[in-house]
Amino acid sequence: MAMPLKKKFALIIIAGAILYFLLSYHVILIGGGVRLLKKSTFTLEYTIFNAKGKSNKTILAIDTLREDGIGDLLIEEELRR
Repeated sequence: MAMPLKKKFALIIIAGAILYFLLSYHVILIGGGVRLLKKSTFTLEYTIFNAKGKSNKTILAIDTLREDGIGDLLIEEELRR
């Protein structure tokens, strides 16, 4: 059975919004929660990054994350503790 046209458009819009979000933000798992970091360019590189158990030096060695400001995020996270 065919899906109504309005429903197709709604699903396309939702899928587009999800894709736009994934291209625009890094989802960083850090500390006890999740933080969002705006990407400087549209890419799927390091969209989801688990920082738990990694040293600051290891995290900052990743050019993409460092250029997008993960250093500031690490400082904020340290100040919360």
